[in-house]
Amino acid sequence: MIMACRGRVVVSGIGKSGHVARKISSTLASTGTPAFFVHPAEASHGDLGMVTRDDVFIGLSNSGESSELLAIVPVLKRQGAKLIAMTGSAGSSLAVQSDVHLYAGVEMEACPLNLAPTASTTAALALGDALAVALMRARGFTRDEFALSHPGGTLGRRLLTLVSDVMRTGQAIPSVKENVSIMEAMLEMSRGAMGMTAIVDSARRVTAIFTDGDLRRAIEKGIDLRVTPITQVMTVGPRTISPDRLAAEAVEIMERGKVNQLLVVDADGVLVGALNMHDLFRAKVV
Repeated sequence: MIMACRGRVVVSGIGKSGHVARKISSTLASTGTPAFFVHPAEASHGDLGMVTRDDVFIGLSNSGESSELLAIVPVLKRQGAKLIAMTGSAGSSLAVQSDVHLYAGVEMEACPLNLAPTASTTAALALGDALAVALMRARGFTRDEFALSHPGGTLGRRLLTLVSDVMRTGQAIPSVKENVSIMEAMLEMSRGAMGMTAIVDSARRVTAIFTDGDLRRAIEKGIDLRVTPITQVMTVGPRTISPDRLAAEAVEIMERGKVNQLLVVDADGVLVGALNMHDLFRAKVV
């Protein structure tokens, strides 16, 4: 019924059920099903104008006898909107008048007095989440679509930020040719302040990387940094990533390889950027 809906999903409830209804409408909206919450009491005083015949109305009430919801059911019926009831009583007035009834009943509340809505609200919340997830699967909702509705906060940054958004480019990329000495590579590494320098061929294709670790190992071996070619100490076949990949993927590659820097190359292996963990921290991807 919701998949066939040409309008919006309107979710409503009073009291604790209202709080759950707000959460369900929010979850639906952020996972590919346009939805919003309407307070049933306000609906009786004009807000029912938000609901159209093309909408699906989900009413939450554990007892199924909430007067505020029952008061607007006849109007919803006349408008032609579909009604889904989520209650703990299949024989309740709201359940009987609905087009579809979703049972969310519990044997008793977690409240020691069996009075405060606790287990019943948890059941309704779980059922609402299950409905949202089922719709996600039915729609084939993707990570990219999820990201579009979460542009802010950590989720948005992880799902929308690309490597190209945070990488260093141009002169900010430390790089040297393969025919330089260790000393020259070390000076370039210091200039770039990234703890490494890329080693490139005449076409600027990446062939290797020279890092702080490589430098320490060379010093430990007593190698003459001024005359020894970089080819003797560089690390061949470094980890790289393309600029159109997610920055979060760069984090995974670094953590998996236990490295703090990553070279960015195009489809031909040409150096186009570089980034380290500090760049990702500044972009708040990590």
